[in-house]
Amino acid sequence: MSELQIGPHTVSPPVVLAPMAGITNAPFRTLCREFSGGRGLFVSEMITTRALVERDAKTMRLVHFDGTEKPRSIQLYGVDPQYTGRAARMIADEDLADHIDLNFGCPVPKVTRKGGGSALPYKRNLLRAILREAVAGAGGLPVTMKMRKGIDDDHLTYLDAGRIAVEEGVTAIALHGRTAAQHYGGTADWDAIARLKEHVPEIPVLGNGDIWSADDALRMVRETGCDGVVVGRGCLGRPWLFGDLVAAFDAGAERPSYARPVLKEVAGVMLRHAELLGRWIGDERRGVIDFRKHVPWYTKGFSVGKDVRHRMAMAGSLAELDDLLGTLDLDQPWPAGADGPRGRTAGRNKVVLPEGWLADPYECARVDAGAELDTSGG
Repeated sequence: MSELQIGPHTVSPPVVLAPMAGITNAPFRTLCREFSGGRGLFVSEMITTRALVERDAKTMRLVHFDGTEKPRSIQLYGVDPQYTGRAARMIADEDLADHIDLNFGCPVPKVTRKGGGSALPYKRNLLRAILREAVAGAGGLPVTMKMRKGIDDDHLTYLDAGRIAVEEGVTAIALHGRTAAQHYGGTADWDAIARLKEHVPEIPVLGNGDIWSADDALRMVRETGCDGVVVGRGCLGRPWLFGDLVAAFDAGAERPSYARPVLKEVAGVMLRHAELLGRWIGDERRGVIDFRKHVPWYTKGFSVGKDVRHRMAMAGSLAELDDLLGTLDLDQPWPAGADGPRGRTAGRNKVVLPEGWLADPYECARVDAGAELDTSGG
């Protein structure tokens, strides 16, 4: 398998960058695309439907794509069918993107306690209404969705949600093989991805969860029969993973060669990432400040030292960041074990829900607008 069809768009290899708030902005997407040779699908940060419809200034900057991004992909998050439809229509009418993805995977308590994120698909009729309005508003643009298995092991929703998605004209579904209760802990349930693929053979199913290397991606496809993979935390501090993914899917029966950058090469990517952020924001200092959160991911496993890590986390200019990187042993090879888990790894938690939320899965509840927060996760 070497390609994925999303409406009129052929994605080859069948690899998608998962939307991550504060991460998958234009600079990070640029880095990932450069390493992949422009191949794959790279989705924007999550955009809330109300903020888009109301033309919030920050949101309008987030939906800007440069000329090299094709297809342009926006992820929307909304809890109100009408706002979701209006946002989709705005994207189509104003030619803001070529593809719309809908987020139903966020497990954050401040979202689920108001009925949003991964709590929402439990209300089957509300989910149907949102999908119907999104597909209608999008016109000819393909609409996909990303979701989790359900609220917890006793309240699984993914099979019902998948069938509703097919009936409402959704083009493809991505499943994170965890429940909301798991957050990012434990092991992703790849068997659930296989079950969803069997349940909705009409459309592509993409798998998400615990893809830390290109070999993991190949194994997921082989074991689940999914049509493609969605990569999130595995690429944090490793945009070159998308080059590995291209090599893996292109290699066929041969063993591909994967990137194993020495620290000097990693430092060069770090500086370029920070520089791109500064250019995008329009202020070098703010770009470096925004970059700071990436430092632990890029340097994971390398011998850096607490003092230098702390100083890099306080850097305020490209020159300062460059000087600090120059104090390190830049000939260090790629460290053993650095391909493993990274990012959030919070374990199982009780999901906070609105009072009475679980009483009737078909009640078309009205979700508090406060659930539509500028946060992401799936």
